[in-house]
Amino acid sequence: MKVPVSVLMPIKNEASNLQRSLASVSWAGEIIVVDSQSTDGSADIAKAHGAQVAQFHFNGTWPKKKNWALENLPFKHEWVFILDADEVMPPEAEPEFRGITTNPDMALDGWWINRRFMFMGKWLKHAYYPNWNLRLFKHRIGRYEKLTEADTASGDNEVHEHVVVSGKTGQLKCEMDHYAFPSVDVFVEKHNRYSNWEARVALERSLKESGRSLQNQQVGLRRRLKSFSQILPCRPLLRFLFIFLWQRGILDGMEGYHFARLHGMYEYLCVVKALELKRTNLTNHRQQQSEIVLKRN
Repeated sequence: MKVPVSVLMPIKNEASNLQRSLASVSWAGEIIVVDSQSTDGSADIAKAHGAQVAQFHFNGTWPKKKNWALENLPFKHEWVFILDADEVMPPEAEPEFRGITTNPDMALDGWWINRRFMFMGKWLKHAYYPNWNLRLFKHRIGRYEKLTEADTASGDNEVHEHVVVSGKTGQLKCEMDHYAFPSVDVFVEKHNRYSNWEARVALERSLKESGRSLQNQQVGLRRRLKSFSQILPCRPLLRFLFIFLWQRGILDGMEGYHFARLHGMYEYLCVVKALELKRTNLTNHRQQQSEIVLKRN
């Protein structure tokens, strides 16, 4: 008997990951793949595994893929679980999900799951671990937070936004494996896009707004630390030291070192791109003021 949960999976050209990820949730009562016009046969692979496929056409700003799906798709079940194509669920997830979704007296409305990052063929047991994400929740009361309406030049999927649930939440016992970076090349490509998002959101973020409406203290603290770090000098070095020493990435060996160094490079991209945006906005503002003065004269 299938577990009464709707799995939502956003994809674009994920043929190399789909089979592994979909197989790990074959017990789900419904699987909906939201595709952005993949050209590698991803949609056919999803259908072959019994998943429904919905096509998403991005308008350039908001909503992005996951929130659009949550707002517009007719989910069969009350509980929704968000799973990316590069994530894999363990066998013990099935009984745990079944217990949650079939209990009419369940007092919680959302559940956080921990992710184990795989990098250079190894599970990083310290860097970026633990890494909690709210993924299982009652559909009617959970949506991704909206941090900006600007075009972030980061693609059509949510990047670092978190699900906000209007209710109480807990933590799952099972952990998912996250194969986000199968190669250094993929890491660089993804974080080039992510740094576009970071730079644009940084222009609108303030210390007062950071961490607002997030149920999990760990994520809220991470947001506040990120906002505070943006006013500090040597941010790339601090990012490296945070992962390598504070998170004990040093215990992950050379993989932990490279992971921390690459994140230091990512932080540098964020700094430079934010500076470029600020200067561009300032130049545009000055030009507009000059045009106004010329028109008056």
